Amino acid sequence: MSSAKPPRALPPCPICGKPAKPETKPFCSQRCADIDLGRWLGERYVIPGPEDEERPFPLDPNDPERSR
Repeated sequence: MSSAKPPRALPPCPICGKPAKPETKPFCSQRCADIDLGRWLGERYVIPGPEDEERPFPLDPNDPERSR
């Protein structure tokens, strides 16, 4: 008798809902991984911070230093 556990199923892809693949985990494909990355880079996803935290200066989207 073997005591090995069966492999756990990966959760579905957070972008399209298809089964995730181990090589692109947690996504089902490189395409979905790229879509997710684009959303982060396009600032569609944000990590909330404290509400009362003030920025030392306003963010200027045209500031060349911002992209560094």
